[in-house]
Amino acid sequence: MTVKRMDNVLIVVDDLDAAVSFFVELGMELEGEGPVEGRWVERVIGIDGVREDVAMLRTPDGHGRVELARFHTPKAISAEPKDAPVNTLGIRRVMFAVDDIEDVVARLRARGAELVGELVQYEDSYRLCYVRGPEGIIVGLAEQLG
Repeated sequence: MTVKRMDNVLIVVDDLDAAVSFFVELGMELEGEGPVEGRWVERVIGIDGVREDVAMLRTPDGHGRVELARFHTPKAISAEPKDAPVNTLGIRRVMFAVDDIEDVVARLRARGAELVGELVQYEDSYRLCYVRGPEGIIVGLAEQLG
């Protein structure tokens, strides 16, 4: 076996506090946050002069993690278009299983999130939607039925 588990997904943001608040409202738990810099990180990511702040959040079951990073130096590079649609090449969304999708959507909307499309039902199995949060981050939500 080559892969033991997926450890985390990195999302680079400009407003770290807003992104942390969004994911905490979603139900993730803040594991820790702090500055990251030095030769070791420069060697890992292949960029010299790195100084960033990082926050690590985990799902309540402890298995999934999202790492949020705000780069001070060098400055982050913006992708185009800013609010890229779901069919844009690259990583477009992270999907989370939730218990009450309408409650989650309402709480995230109160923090400025918007539905990308609609909240729909797939057969008798799931209710699903995509939500666009801070920094244009797209989060998929899935509520299993029955």
